[in-house]
Amino acid sequence: MSNDGVRVDKWLWAVRIFKTRSLAADACKKSKVLVDGEAVKPSKTISVGAIVDVKKPPVIYTYKVLELVEKRMGAKLVSDYLQDLTPETELDKLQMMRHSIDGFRKRGTGRPTKKERRDLDDLKENS
Repeated sequence: MSNDGVRVDKWLWAVRIFKTRSLAADACKKSKVLVDGEAVKPSKTISVGAIVDVKKPPVIYTYKVLELVEKRMGAKLVSDYLQDLTPETELDKLQMMRHSIDGFRKRGTGRPTKKERRDLDDLKENS
């Protein structure tokens, strides 16, 4: 791997921030990817030490490039190539969104009973 740089869309795909390279390229075209605070095209080359911001509403993820990579890797190896700098306040937004969608049930509690569903419906109607 040369130290000159890697295309930003290729790097985002390789470190598993986007599922496909075309999704990474589309995000760049829509100005949802910022490198060192500037919106970039998919062909922009990034280098080690660059700060990459990725807007995936409602959260803005922030990563630091530790190493360059062009080929997709296993999920366990990703931490060798990037450092997650996303603030806790951004991650809290994601948790709030998960809890606000039609109520929240703890994992493993199963489906609500008929009585619980009626109580939930009453609660929604009164608010």
